[in-house]
Amino acid sequence: MKGNDRKAAVDAYKERKVAAGIYAVRCGPSGECWVGRAPDISTIQNRLWFTLRQGSSPHRSLQAAWGTLGPDAFTFEIVEQIDNEDIAYLRDGMLKERLAHWVGELKAEPI
Repeated sequence: MKGNDRKAAVDAYKERKVAAGIYAVRCGPSGECWVGRAPDISTIQNRLWFTLRQGSSPHRSLQAAWGTLGPDAFTFEIVEQIDNEDIAYLRDGMLKERLAHWVGELKAEPI
């Protein structure tokens, strides 16, 4: 990639719309569900799957289930997207509130 192309790609990445949200990780065979929040919902699955593959996830029960059942047993789902127009500190509070809602709604473990 040439210098101008690289700069344009970096600028485009910085200008992209970022959406916060709540996501669920489900394990089909066990029926378990984990719910989390992310300031950038579009990138969280890659980060989460990477840490699980490496065995370095801080979420012990999720890591244990992943190690026992393997990656094919899991699905990732965005359950709610938060409008990113909200001011950052308000958005964080809203994410916490919505996380609590979805944990109860899905009878899930928060991550």
